[in-house]
Amino acid sequence: MPGILLGDVFPDFEAETTIGHIKLHDYLGDSWGIFFSHPRDYTPVCTTELARASKLSGEFTKRNVKLIALSIDSVDDHHGWSKDIMAYNNEAPACKLPFPIIADAKRVLAGKLGMLDPDERDKDGMPLTARGVFVIGPDKKLKLSILYPATTGRNFDELLRVIDSLQLTAHNRVATPVGWKPGDRVMVPPSIPEVEAAALYPAGVFTKDLPSGKKYLRYTPQP
Repeated sequence: MPGILLGDVFPDFEAETTIGHIKLHDYLGDSWGIFFSHPRDYTPVCTTELARASKLSGEFTKRNVKLIALSIDSVDDHHGWSKDIMAYNNEAPACKLPFPIIADAKRVLAGKLGMLDPDERDKDGMPLTARGVFVIGPDKKLKLSILYPATTGRNFDELLRVIDSLQLTAHNRVATPVGWKPGDRVMVPPSIPEVEAAALYPAGVFTKDLPSGKKYLRYTPQP
């Protein structure tokens, strides 16, 4: 992302939201955060995304993750749209969206964070906000970023899996292979020598034999 690289401190912006005025770092506190953007209120793909995020909000809370969304319309529009989102989930009319939506009518934040789609534009010819995803750690540093075009919806179940991997690898010297899910075996990083690995992973290290003879595919049970 322009101006924001993995490991950078995420900007501590202030904004108006559906829960009032917030300062991002204060809102996140000691939690992890997922900040995700939307092209516009009352649009079909965005509605399905926010509905799925709402359905999974309890799972994110279990992982000490706070969600915060952004869309280019006003706070009043966000409140009205939230009712549609909850209705899509077949929730009772009194149920509220369990996370805030930032109002970014002038696209200031979307531009600053590199989230404007160069190809998709609204009826007035203005660039739409792309579907950005930023995962922010408790240290307020950027841990992961994904940028989808406005036409492609995201997978929030995959974001849960990503959070599980990020949190596991933040506290253990392991990596997670393709398609990893909690409980699956993990990988021993190549930077750890064999002797050290034997001491670090008491459950054992299992090396896959390869035609090259190189012993770089090493697995161990999840810590």
